[in-house]
Amino acid sequence: MIHLDEVDKRILNALQLDFPLVHKPFKQIGESLGLEEEEILRRITRLQKEGAIRRIGPIISTKKTGGTSTLVAMKVPQERIDEVAGIINQYDEVSHNYLRPAEYNIWFTLSAESEERMQEILREIEEKTGCEVRNLPTKRLFKIGVKFNIR
Repeated sequence: MIHLDEVDKRILNALQLDFPLVHKPFKQIGESLGLEEEEILRRITRLQKEGAIRRIGPIISTKKTGGTSTLVAMKVPQERIDEVAGIINQYDEVSHNYLRPAEYNIWFTLSAESEERMQEILREIEEKTGCEVRNLPTKRLFKIGVKFNIR
């Protein structure tokens, strides 16, 4: 279990929304919390190592930047999950790869610069793994925002 002190909680809450798009964002976050930039960076590094922070980065609208994306489900034999996940993860275009307890047990999102590139990747993954790939494109987009109030 990860131990979070009050400063860790304040940092995690500050990182979630309105990340400053400036040359030294962690300095600005530190100033807003009354902390030095070095303290912010030291704590973020520790929180990443402990698993409290998985990733700090933007969420880019693929569609608005001219690309395309889809949700993909695969039916993978239990004994091949690590192998197939390794193949899937070779593609920079893949994110949110996770395991589900169902017939279609590996799910991931795929974002590509074009429909052609997306289809090429799907074909390659299916050929390399020999497993069924189910393309589940978005029919209707729901924008959800999640902000955790870490206490």
